[in-house]
Amino acid sequence: MTETTRDARLAAAFVKLADTLVDDYDVVELLNILVEESAALLDSNDVGLVLADGSGALQVVASTSEEVTFVEINQLSVGEGPCVEAFRTGMAVSIPDIEAIGDRWPVFARAALGQGFRSMHAFPMRLRGQTIGSMNQFSSSVGPLSHSDVVTAQSLADVATIGILQERLLRDRTILAVQLQAALDSRIFIEQAKGVIAAQNDVDMQTAFGALRDYARSHRRKLGDVAAEVAAQTLILPSPSSGRPS
Repeated sequence: MTETTRDARLAAAFVKLADTLVDDYDVVELLNILVEESAALLDSNDVGLVLADGSGALQVVASTSEEVTFVEINQLSVGEGPCVEAFRTGMAVSIPDIEAIGDRWPVFARAALGQGFRSMHAFPMRLRGQTIGSMNQFSSSVGPLSHSDVVTAQSLADVATIGILQERLLRDRTILAVQLQAALDSRIFIEQAKGVIAAQNDVDMQTAFGALRDYARSHRRKLGDVAAEVAAQTLILPSPSSGRPS
């Protein structure tokens, strides 16, 4: 990707993120746009996002694939790994060669390598000393990120963090906890809805999520609200095309 093309796409990504920051905006949609745009701009295979809930425990709230979700959950289950380290320290963590980290984070390493990832880079979602989660870039190739990619990734994470916090949230931690918990609750409904769509239409989970997200966007509805209705089977979506190999 040339620098001109990157600059144009980065500007478009910032506009896209800013477009979600309206009154009563959908924080789940903001986070999904963040991982999608980050994956495209960084030429990553996948991107995942974890946020701290009201008790400070990290939870997976967005990802570009089921493989990333699996790796993130494995890190969180043992409380260690690059995404946890980035959250705890407020500093970026770069693992250019996962096979070379030895016994530092064995659960993470086994999970990541098992899903085909060879490098990972975690960026804290932070503002003014407050860290609320991390954005994590995964690649199937070994190697460090370029300086340009590091700046781009952290900038995207910072913009999303500002969107989540905003001034009113900085003044009222109770509101922050409620909004983050709403995002985490929505993620539960999304996972349930994906399972319902996959079972009803014989498609894989990624295709099911695409159908769910496309319906929410085309009908200008919050992703979490649509997912809750699908999970409760009060809403049946149009059948998506099969994502499973024949």
